[in-house]
Amino acid sequence: MSLILNLIWFVLGGIVMGIGWVLAGLLMFISIIGIPWGRACFTIAGFSFFPFGKTIVNRRDLTGREDLGTSPVGFVGNVIWFLVAGIWLAVGHVASALACFVTIIGIPFGWQHLKLAAISLAPIGKSVVDVHVAEEVNRRKAERFVDSSRR
Repeated sequence: MSLILNLIWFVLGGIVMGIGWVLAGLLMFISIIGIPWGRACFTIAGFSFFPFGKTIVNRRDLTGREDLGTSPVGFVGNVIWFLVAGIWLAVGHVASALACFVTIIGIPFGWQHLKLAAISLAPIGKSVVDVHVAEEVNRRKAERFVDSSRR
């Protein structure tokens, strides 16, 4: 089912959205200071091309360790991103989601726009993974929480 939905998504706008994110990433890479945001743009581009069957997880939860994107530096980067571009991208995705929700057929596409809106707000320190990987990450996170609660 994900394959069919991804193909429909790709043909009806996913290719345009993905190319837009790739171009944004290339613009970010032109300046050295924009590289973290450029990397995030490429992550979102891949997600924009084929979003069905994928979701977003915190990279710290995925890898079990902290890196630059999940550290306080990543938080500052996300604040800058949010103020400069994130809020506007998210508003666009939410507007697109609302338009999709008008029809029954558009509902799954509206949900994908909402996922894209979420990652558009704060993309640094996030990874796009298969939904089965995300379920395992959440299961391990829940186990760690239960273990820490017992102590």
